[in-house]
Amino acid sequence: MLDEALIENSLAARGIVADARQREAMAALAELLRPAARDFHSRYQGVYCHGLPGRGKSLVVDTVFELADCRKRRLHFHEFLREMNRRLVNEPRGDDRLGSVSKQWLDGIELLCFDEFHVHDIADAFLMGRFLDTAIALGTRIMLTSNYAPEHLLSDPEFHERFLPTIGQIRQHFRVIHFDGARDYRFGGQAHPSPRFFSPLDAATGDALRDVFLRYESSGALDATKLSAAGRPLIARAVGAALLWADFEALCVASRSHLDYLDLAERWRGLIVDNVRTEWLTKAHTLQRLVWLVDILYDRKRALFIASDQPIHAALGGLEGAHDLSRTLSRLAEMQSRGYRNALDDAMDRPAQTADER
Repeated sequence: MLDEALIENSLAARGIVADARQREAMAALAELLRPAARDFHSRYQGVYCHGLPGRGKSLVVDTVFELADCRKRRLHFHEFLREMNRRLVNEPRGDDRLGSVSKQWLDGIELLCFDEFHVHDIADAFLMGRFLDTAIALGTRIMLTSNYAPEHLLSDPEFHERFLPTIGQIRQHFRVIHFDGARDYRFGGQAHPSPRFFSPLDAATGDALRDVFLRYESSGALDATKLSAAGRPLIARAVGAALLWADFEALCVASRSHLDYLDLAERWRGLIVDNVRTEWLTKAHTLQRLVWLVDILYDRKRALFIASDQPIHAALGGLEGAHDLSRTLSRLAEMQSRGYRNALDDAMDRPAQTADER
């Protein structure tokens, strides 16, 4: 049976000692998943973990998800939105297309885990509101992590009032736990023995990126290649079986969406982002695209290498204009540490895989 001791032992095996809020979440999640609690009339139907980045929300929720013995699904919020919108395009017209698609999507799922739950625009708010209504009615158990308290979702004053019913649903049906620890656990980790982030943009950095590419891609072509990302053209500096090398201008200055980055993360185990120039990061749309890119690569445990005109944390520090930038800084700190296990390095330790296995 899944209980707090089992969760705590799983964390301890990885050298992790839970703090007070993490233990509170472990208890709530264990209660949520006890067989007796699967009754439709259970006291609560989900657990909503929120707080600043790096406080261990995803760590605890992902550990519980791995241990849960039921029909389950975990996905990043961007991935969920892509799937729902694809289904909506093909759904016949009707009085409640969102409700119908939500039921289809939830069919067979007993436990759903959303990582980095957020609502920033009104279209996503309508979709998410109807989806949660449907999931609650079906009795689906839900685990959420978020940087936002429920009351701070869809904070735009023009639309916030229209999301209040969904916030009320979350407050009524979810156990809400605030991860309020002072420490960001992603900072302070031991640096990776091979550098991941490089600056300035000089010949030495260019040589280092070439070495990175050839370390993983003995047969990769060091030639500019035109490819597509979610149907949009992208010129890459070099393309290998596992690693893609492209300029920041093509990846984030050009008009792109999270769909492009999901596509890239599904096709390559790692990405080299070259020629990041500080002046571009002052543009809100460009900065937001970088946030999406890091979020998606991190969630898929992809490797990330960055070359910038100044150290990337210094370049991002103090900037405004993008949602969730603090989470990006936290994740970048972990992605250059020894503790960040990613698909690119893991593949080096295993026999060669086919494209379908990646």
